[in-house]
Amino acid sequence: MKLNVIITGATGMVGKGVLLECLDHEAVASVLCINRRSLNMQHPKLTECIHNDFSDFESIRSDLRGYNAAFLCMGVSAAGKSEEAYHHFTYDYTMALVRVVQEENDAMTGIYVSGRGTDSTGQGKIMWARVKGKTENAILNCGFEKAFVFRPGAIIPRKGIRSSTYWYQFIYDYLMWVIRFYKTVRPDSVVDTTQIGLAMIHASLKGYTTSHIESKDILALSE
Repeated sequence: MKLNVIITGATGMVGKGVLLECLDHEAVASVLCINRRSLNMQHPKLTECIHNDFSDFESIRSDLRGYNAAFLCMGVSAAGKSEEAYHHFTYDYTMALVRVVQEENDAMTGIYVSGRGTDSTGQGKIMWARVKGKTENAILNCGFEKAFVFRPGAIIPRKGIRSSTYWYQFIYDYLMWVIRFYKTVRPDSVVDTTQIGLAMIHASLKGYTTSHIESKDILALSE
């Protein structure tokens, strides 16, 4: 089986890591990245679609045909945002794309990048966790042939990838030793961008025993 993959969030740290693994993997035939700004990359497998309005994908509907996996890596920090604004970026944008992709393609795998601590009940006190939980539930119940939500905790960037979020990159630049030390204490709680990308590819090809993919599952799937 060959994968033809749609990726969102490829200008971010996780999405860029997933993209690089897809481009390198023999089971991935093609990749469509939907971004607001160009990646400035060229690769025989890669097609880039610059699209500004993530609430409406009708204008690029025809470009979304012929794919059997969607790796939904786009995310935004909740810091300084109202719940309404964060919901719009996180839930509305994701589901707007999912609806069109599913209408145009059969038998798809959908994988959504969430985070450790997400609240599946949608009733908790932490705003970002509620919104992420609502998005997770929508992905798992919207009709994908296979659907997974990835919940990584600490992430180590590989292959020269840098975070587009200033304070994340500050941590990586100055406090990476803390993350590496934590990995020695809790090795199943820290993953890297390469492992996330490989885990998505392998889950799409072979499936997995659970739809909620924690860090330990990412490590298992990446092997």
